[in-house]
Amino acid sequence: MPRTRRPPRWRSLVSRSARHTGVKTYSGGVALASIERSGFVEGWHHGSVVVLSASGDMIDSAGDVRGPVMPRSANKPFQTTGMLRLGLPTTDPADLALISASHFGEEKHLQRVRALLAKAGLSEGDLRTPPDWRLTYPAGTLKLPIFMNCSGKHAGMLMTCVVKGWTTDDYYEPTHPLQVALTATIEEYAGESVAATGIDGCGAPAVAISLLGLAGGFLRVSGENVADAMRAFPDLVSGTDRDDDLLMRAVPGLVSKVGAEGIWAAAIPGVGAIAMKIDDGSSRARGPVMLSALRRLGIQADIPGLAAPLLGRGKPVGAVHSLW
Repeated sequence: MPRTRRPPRWRSLVSRSARHTGVKTYSGGVALASIERSGFVEGWHHGSVVVLSASGDMIDSAGDVRGPVMPRSANKPFQTTGMLRLGLPTTDPADLALISASHFGEEKHLQRVRALLAKAGLSEGDLRTPPDWRLTYPAGTLKLPIFMNCSGKHAGMLMTCVVKGWTTDDYYEPTHPLQVALTATIEEYAGESVAATGIDGCGAPAVAISLLGLAGGFLRVSGENVADAMRAFPDLVSGTDRDDDLLMRAVPGLVSKVGAEGIWAAAIPGVGAIAMKIDDGSSRARGPVMLSALRRLGIQADIPGLAAPLLGRGKPVGAVHSLW
């Protein structure tokens, strides 16, 4: 069994960070998954996870579920809900799914982003996402702002600004009225104040809440129309046969959204919610831990794509296993 206690130097760095910023910090998690190759455990993934009942009571947890983390793209269902409240000029479920997405640059994703922008009299040139590769293509192809996986969210943000008469050249700034309103929506669903605000990879604000707040927020949003749209079009929320798509198709009624740096949140109305963070940011540990968390809600799911094997000579020789 691996050691799960942080060495003294790590603890001192965490406390020093808290003193310098004045913000409570995430203290890190425990061993959640093992990396087994050819029968030998060669490493572990640490992290934190919380499971809530349908009423919001904690069923189980591991690690630090109260310290603030940045859910990154897992906050998107709350942000899309905030845009709708502000007058986002589309209620098409497929549009709402894409605005809530971390898409993979498939043609169906790009076509819909362009259509959203056109509805508002805008074009790809109005996006302020950084140029990026299409995730469905190998490196070496053209980098464009629309290829960035958050371009659907940014299209929704631009549409909302046009409806409200707000400026569109600085819509991503934390002080912009759009972002102020969306942060307030996140706080409402999480049931707690944002602990910190940074800059996400897409350029929009990245705010920090606890895993407990994230799970509670997903439980609250899971019965609303944005969640319905995500469930109806899971392949628009991520990419075809990617984590969110696989999980939502396998578990009826579930709404799911991954985030960068090892974040994943999911909920089922009337059943419960899950939120996790893998501390090293790896995505490969999320699947086994998610399946383990679902079992705590009484859901048995066998989804091979969520537990990709470790390869040797091009063949499976091991796997990442949940320890929790």
